[in-house]
Amino acid sequence: MKTRVIFYLSAVLLLGLIAACGRAPAPMAPPSAPTETVPAPVTRTELTLAVGGEREEGYDPTTGWGRYGSPLFQSTLLTRDNDLRIVPDLAESYQVSDDGLVWTVKIRRDVKFSDGHPLTAADVAYTFNAAGGSASVVDLTQLESATALDEYTVELRLKQPQSTFVNRLITLGIVPQHAHGPDYGRNPIGSGPYKLVRWDEGQQLIVEANPYYYGRKPHFQRLVFLFLDEDAAFAAAKAGQVQVVSVPPALGKQTVPGMRVLPVKSVDNRGIMFPMVPDTGARTDDGYPIGNDVTSDLAIRQAINYAVDRQALVDGVLEGFGAPAYGPVDGLPWWEPATAIKDNDLDKARQILTDGGWADTDGDGVLEKNGLRAEFTLVYPATDSTRQALALAVADMVKPLGIVINVEGKSWDEIQTLMHSNAVLFGWGSHDQTEMYNLYHSKMGGQGWYNTGFYSNPTVDGYLDRALTAITEADAIPYWKKAQWDGTTGFSALGDAAWAWLVNLDHVYFVSECLDVGKQRVQPHGHGWPITANIVEWTWTCP
Repeated sequence: MKTRVIFYLSAVLLLGLIAACGRAPAPMAPPSAPTETVPAPVTRTELTLAVGGEREEGYDPTTGWGRYGSPLFQSTLLTRDNDLRIVPDLAESYQVSDDGLVWTVKIRRDVKFSDGHPLTAADVAYTFNAAGGSASVVDLTQLESATALDEYTVELRLKQPQSTFVNRLITLGIVPQHAHGPDYGRNPIGSGPYKLVRWDEGQQLIVEANPYYYGRKPHFQRLVFLFLDEDAAFAAAKAGQVQVVSVPPALGKQTVPGMRVLPVKSVDNRGIMFPMVPDTGARTDDGYPIGNDVTSDLAIRQAINYAVDRQALVDGVLEGFGAPAYGPVDGLPWWEPATAIKDNDLDKARQILTDGGWADTDGDGVLEKNGLRAEFTLVYPATDSTRQALALAVADMVKPLGIVINVEGKSWDEIQTLMHSNAVLFGWGSHDQTEMYNLYHSKMGGQGWYNTGFYSNPTVDGYLDRALTAITEADAIPYWKKAQWDGTTGFSALGDAAWAWLVNLDHVYFVSECLDVGKQRVQPHGHGWPITANIVEWTWTCP
């Protein structure tokens, strides 16, 4: 892949030089020729971006496309503005019944899909019903039915109230009933600002402005997304081949001619998931082992949480582009600030281990308990240099305690077989509170990538259930906070320490000095293209 990309970039540069050298000189005007007014040069209307985001499953919202950022090809009923306030998009208005069970949405009458067909309430109802039946990451488990009451009114009826249901209206892109099928993800038709015109899988994706888009017309008529690894993407930026590139935080201090660094705050976090149950030989339905005798010990998990120097990780691994993390929702309205423990506290960590029965009985520098060594494996995706650096740094930080962490890079396919019996350096981060429920509720144990450690606490389950079934977001917030820590128990480091959360990343981009990308909102996890959420505001400022 890297060889192909480098060859591609070299070829582009060589062709440019050949064209420049072979161009005939412009004829000179006669001395007596009158001066003519030269038209103002036209500004660039095409951009090339290397910001990741290729989705193997395709670009179908009913199976999860767009939940971590703008779906680009499709529109949503509601959206968030650059200050994260909820504002209308396709919806003109919506009402929720007093019992929280019926959502009635009025949609705009001037919307067409990119193939020219009008978008109606029937398409909205179809989209919600299709997503609800897709058994995908789109959480519509509480949706009982979606019905078009008339051409521009849709009724969404729930089985029980759900405080997070508004997020489905924000993230679920509407698809056309007449053109949705098995191949839709590779040939999406939508009502968003752009339409897909070509996808060379593993290489690039080309989109053009949707002529039927009802909103503000984008300045850029064509976008080319290059799918490059970290090194190739940075090389493309230095070669002047891209106008926007996403880079690991470690490269944020570099300089690229003609580009500026743009750090964007996010709720994109990195943390260590611990298997929470002992190894009894149990296996998942797919045959993957469950449990770990070391990480299932509370003292080990709490000691690691207190020993980690999160600010050092931000300064050293992230080059300052980030912040310490103590949970999956730091800084959001439903975060419990009491969970921000004092870290880099080795004395407290040692006391926790001693009280937990761990001691170096044979003098080899590694703690033991009942003949069990304080040693386990931490896996991370091998292609992610940031997670590798975080994993190695944490292993060094806990070594003085007598805990040995063996760090191993694996493919995602391998991680899927190991994640119930080994610690994993995962990344999450969403504006949707449902993610917190999925990571920590016992009924989500072993459900896909959620709660892979099989964490279970009945008290926490109760808080999460009450938060999820509250009618409004405000009603739910106290219970989201108590699930983290209620003064006695919770999933945070103060309680069960089911994870050791490490850092919240800044998303770091190099952007052409001629490109104005507007005000960037706090971004979710980096899947998709979160930087393009306000793409219609982008402009080119150079002639």
